[in-house]
Amino acid sequence: MGKLLVQLAAYIHKNIIDAGEIAAERKALLEQIAQFIAQRIAENQPAALTFICTHNSRRSHLSQIWAQVAAQYFDIPNVATFSGGTEATAFNPRAVLAIEKAGFSVEKTGSENNPDYLVRYAEDAAPMRCFSKTYNDNFNPQNGYCAVMTCSDADEACPIVFGAAARIPLRYDDPKAFDGTPLEAEKYAERSLQIARELFWAMRFLRDQLNKKGA
Repeated sequence: MGKLLVQLAAYIHKNIIDAGEIAAERKALLEQIAQFIAQRIAENQPAALTFICTHNSRRSHLSQIWAQVAAQYFDIPNVATFSGGTEATAFNPRAVLAIEKAGFSVEKTGSENNPDYLVRYAEDAAPMRCFSKTYNDNFNPQNGYCAVMTCSDADEACPIVFGAAARIPLRYDDPKAFDGTPLEAEKYAERSLQIARELFWAMRFLRDQLNKKGA
């Protein structure tokens, strides 16, 4: 495990590790992600995960970020995570605030309409560059990746995800429903935590499978 930022490491240990049961149907989907990565490792190939929702604004970014952290936490090699939408908007500032409160360091750069956010999670890793884009943007892998569909609208709007080697429907409820309400911050934090717990479970499952095989 790399040297995670202190506040983020504390958040993970308090809220994510051994943080309760995950439903069997969710585990089945998470195991598919683990199996994709395991296959790529066995082939000595990088494992690219692209998380996709309609606007690449909330759930897909949260998933991309937490998946990368979980892979580093459990020392899973050659995992690179990405996100995209069926259209580009902006990384929603409420979702940005949710990861900041979890302990990530975030630097905002670029335009106001669709800013770049440099998201740092470890002292010894380059920050993740997060901005809204379509899933097939040149910033993202163009083929051989696993498309993880994080919302029903994108899943239904994209019967074919071009270039994907695998497709997994890991849907999450949209915290956007609580924008402008007293529950806004709580619901964004809740969704971020759910995503984190599930993706940490997937990477721990993968680590255990690799250890059994002596990888």
